[in-house]
Amino acid sequence: MGPAAGKREQIVEAAVDEFLERGYLRASMDRIAARAQVSKRTVYNHFDGKLALFNAIVDRMSAQLSVALDLRFDPAAPVAPQLRALAWAEGRLMMSPDFMRLARMVMGETMRDPALAAEMAERLDKCAPIAAFMADAARAGALRVDDPERAAAEFLSLLKGQGFWPVIHGGAPLDERAMEAVVDSAVRMILARYGQGAGQGSGQDPAQG
Repeated sequence: MGPAAGKREQIVEAAVDEFLERGYLRASMDRIAARAQVSKRTVYNHFDGKLALFNAIVDRMSAQLSVALDLRFDPAAPVAPQLRALAWAEGRLMMSPDFMRLARMVMGETMRDPALAAEMAERLDKCAPIAAFMADAARAGALRVDDPERAAAEFLSLLKGQGFWPVIHGGAPLDERAMEAVVDSAVRMILARYGQGAGQGSGQDPAQG
């Protein structure tokens, strides 16, 4: 990372702290500069205002989500381990204090501003790659899914209900053991609902594939 990129990173980190402490509307570019230990002019050389800083933070979150969820269904492999890998990709982010710190800041601001909430929801909505996974699994006969978007939303809800929203509201990120339980439960429930043996009472543990 070069000097310019390093300064930019310092400024973004300082902005996260400022937004968390004071909120977007009360945040000050002067205080952000002081937190970053750079001049105000340096801040404006990188960002033309608070909105640009906020967008940079959202872009960072979006990029992390895109990389984590870049998993495609493999028709040659069992579906259960692939669902677990997909769940863990999301779960690892929810276990990350740095990622959840960004998420808490962004969610706090979107709750105050409905227009901003709509924009951020669109930029941070990563349901599409999970829906694509569900659709591919259905086409391969591994899952019985008529509505991939709904199945993806249900999958994310099972994970976020215990791993994301409690942290947003002030709880600590889950540790490995706790997240393992969340992942296991989510995979079991999705397979019970959409697996090829759903409702047939086969007696096989669906999460083992």
